[in-house]
Parts: sequence; C-alpha cells; structure tokens
Amino acid sequence: MTDIVVTRGLVKRYPGTVAVAGLDLAVGDGEIFGLVGPNGAGKTTTLRILATLLGATSGHAEVAGIDVRRNPDAARRVLGFMPDVFGVYDDMKVWEYLDFFARCYGIPGARRRRMISDLLDLVDLGDKRDSYVQSLSRGMQQRLCLAHTLVHDPQVLLLDEPASGLDPRARVELRELLRELRSLGKTIVISSHILPELEELCTAVAIVDHGQVLAYGKVSEIERRLRYGAVIRVGVIGGDEAIAAARDHFAADPRVASATVTAGGQIELGFRGDDENAAQLLSTAIAAGIRVSSFSRAASDLEELFLQVTASGGLAQERVA
Repeated sequence: MTDIVVTRGLVKRYPGTVAVAGLDLAVGDGEIFGLVGPNGAGKTTTLRILATLLGATSGHAEVAGIDVRRNPDAARRVLGFMPDVFGVYDDMKVWEYLDFFARCYGIPGARRRRMISDLLDLVDLGDKRDSYVQSLSRGMQQRLCLAHTLVHDPQVLLLDEPASGLDPRARVELRELLRELRSLGKTIVISSHILPELEELCTAVAIVDHGQVLAYGKVSEIERRLRYGAVIRVGVIGGDEAIAAARDHFAADPRVASATVTAGGQIELGFRGDDENAAQLLSTAIAAGIRVSSFSRAASDLEELFLQVTASGGLAQERVA
C-alpha cells in the first residue's frame, strides 16, 4: 500500500511546552486512519501542521507526496481539513455556503452548480438546500462542514474530532458517510478521544500521548503485541464445585496472574503468555480432568488498549503490518 500521508520526526514547540515530540506516521492510500489520544496529546497540532495551518518546528510532513512546508498551496489542493470548532455563516443558505467555498477554489459556475447538488445528496442535505445554515441541527451543520471540505474533490480528508457533540444517531450517520467517502477513494485521517467510534470505523490507528506515537497499526495487531496481561475466558462443564476446582487449578499456574469466576459462571484468567503458552494451559487443564467447554482470549477494545499502552509508557515505535 502506498503511503499518502507521512510525517517523520515531526516536532512542534511552544514556549514552555512541546506539543508534538518527534512524531512518525505513515498512512496508506485509501485508509481510514485514527489518531487516538486524550485532550492535549498533540492530535490537533499534528492535523493543523498537515493542513498547512501551522508550521512545524522541525521534521518532515507530506500529503500525497507534497511537502506541506515547501509547497503549501499545492498541498491545499489535495487535502480537505475539518477543524474541531468549525465556522458557519448564519446569514447564508446551505447552497450559498458551499457556493462561496467553491468560488474560493475557482470552480466554474456550471460545474459549481452540479457539484453542490451532488455534495448535498452525498451528505443527505438535499432537502435543506434553501434552508439557512443557522436553522440546521448540529449534526446537519457537521455534515455541511464535511461537504465544504469536499468542494475541491481532495484526495485526503483531515477531520479533527468530527463526532464531538453529536447525538448517537448523528454519529452513526457520520460513520456511514465516512465509509462511503472511503469507497469513493478518499483517504481519511480522523482524530478523536471517543475511542469506540474509531474502533468501529478505522482500518488502523495510532495511539498518541504527549506528542508521541506509543502504538501504531490495526487494533488487532496492537492487541497481539500486548499479550502480557491478556484475558482468557474459560467455560467449564459442571456445577459450582467443578468451576471452583478449575479456578484453583488455573490459579496455581505461574503464568496466570489472576483467576476469577464471573456472574455467568465463566472463569476469567489474567494470563501472561503467548499463544503457545495458552495452548499448553488448555492441554494441562484437560489432562487434569477439567471438562472445558470453551477457551478463548478476550478481544481487547480500543479503550482497554489505550489504557494499557499509556500506563506502560508506550511500545517501541514501529509500524505494524
């Protein structure tokens, strides 16, 4: 996969603080890539540097092969940026709002009219064409601002906290819209601290804190690198005594940090080991006469992975294939 967004050693310093501290990213063409991190992690600063709105103190950043520092005008032609706090013009109608930005990009009149109709249909605002912007709900305004980023048909979209302030239904609608944009060939870089949103949407993520990438890749691959402390769920056939005996058996294994029985009668093991160790644990249990009905590693969600990574100070910065 060709990398379309790249940063190398990106640094942004302000008096008394470092917002971005040597950040390395490589986003493949056609990905929905998530920047995950708490407020103040450096996500917004990174996106603003990529969008040519901020100059980096040092390091390199490029979009679609264009150096954003050396050739910002060319970079702006291939990217669309949606900030976390967006501005709308209250005295404009919806179509006028898009027409204004299309004129800024020098799009001819006939093409502008077709483009506005297509974009309003894409973001499901066709019936709001003649409404005033201030009459739209926040979710509708969010979709309108996304349409605004698309007026010049950019290759790359940089979206800063796009789901912030949206109700659950509006978030679902936004997710579906972003998936549709990806199917149209767009690469999307999206920042958020709402971790479940990114887990469902993104093809890959970077966990960022204090201006650095702590872990990087697909959620499943990051989890694979965090096997230490993984949770294994075991189902056992039998009554309470059989379950308690199985729990005690597992607890005696030096690779098991904890063994507890859930309300549903399963045994949850805090396990320190890889897949080979897990297979050995299962075979030993069966040899001991434990009637195991299920044995599976619990999938970590993105929030759990973020807490593990930040608590441990991060993983080595390497790209996960």
